[in-house]
Amino acid sequence: MSDDFSDVSAVDRSIVGRRSTRQFLPHPVPRALVEAILGAARHAPSGNNIQPWRVHVVGGDRRRELCERVCAEFDKGPAAAAAEYDYYPREFVEPYLARRRRTGWNLYGLLGIAKGDHAAMRRQHRRNFELFDAPLALVFTIDRRLAQGSWLDYGMFLQNVLLAAHARGVDSCPQAAWIDYHRTVGEVLGFVPEEQLVCVVALGYGDPDAPVNRVTTERCALNEFVRFHDGASC
Repeated sequence: MSDDFSDVSAVDRSIVGRRSTRQFLPHPVPRALVEAILGAARHAPSGNNIQPWRVHVVGGDRRRELCERVCAEFDKGPAAAAAEYDYYPREFVEPYLARRRRTGWNLYGLLGIAKGDHAAMRRQHRRNFELFDAPLALVFTIDRRLAQGSWLDYGMFLQNVLLAAHARGVDSCPQAAWIDYHRTVGEVLGFVPEEQLVCVVALGYGDPDAPVNRVTTERCALNEFVRFHDGASC
C-alpha cells in the first residue's frame, strides 16, 4: 500500500473546507469550468445506473428573468408560496430543532439581525431568490415518476457537484428555498410535465470581504450519531 496520502488529504480538504456562500462577486464562471464540474459529478453512483439527475445551467438574461419572476412572487407574501414537496418536517423535534435554531442565529447574529426582527429576516430570505448575486444558477430536476431511491442517489450527485466546484476554486450555495416557487421556475425554464424541481445551487466566486461568508456551522461529534456494534466504543 502506498504511503502517499496526498489524494486523501485533497479529498478531505474539499469535504471539510466547503462552505455555503451567501454573497458572490460578479465575476463570470467560464462554461468550460461548469462542464468540468458537472463532468466529474456525473460519476456519482445510482441504483441500476439510471442517473436520475437533470441540470439547467442558467446565466445572463435568463438568470435575470428567473430571479425577477421569483422575487415578484416572493413579494406577494407567504400565500404565493406552494412547495411541491416537504423538504423539512412539518414539526421539528430534538435534537434537530436545536441544531436548526443554532444555525439560524449564527447567521442572523453575524448580520446584525435581532431576534424577532421578522422584516429583516424576510429581506435576508429574499436574497436566496437573487442567488446572493451569483452569476449562475444550477437548477436541478428529477423525473417525478421515479421513487425515493432515486432521491437518495440524487443527493450523492449534488454532493459531487459541490465538492467538484470547491476543488476548482468555485463557490456554491445549495438552496431548497426555490421549491416554494417551482411553478414559476418551471415556466421560465420550460420544464416538461414530468420534471420536478429538486433544488437550486448558486454558483460563482464568493466575496471574501462579506461578513455573511464568515458564517460557520457546527458538526456533531461522532459519538452523537455513530454506534459501533463490534464491541468497540466511539
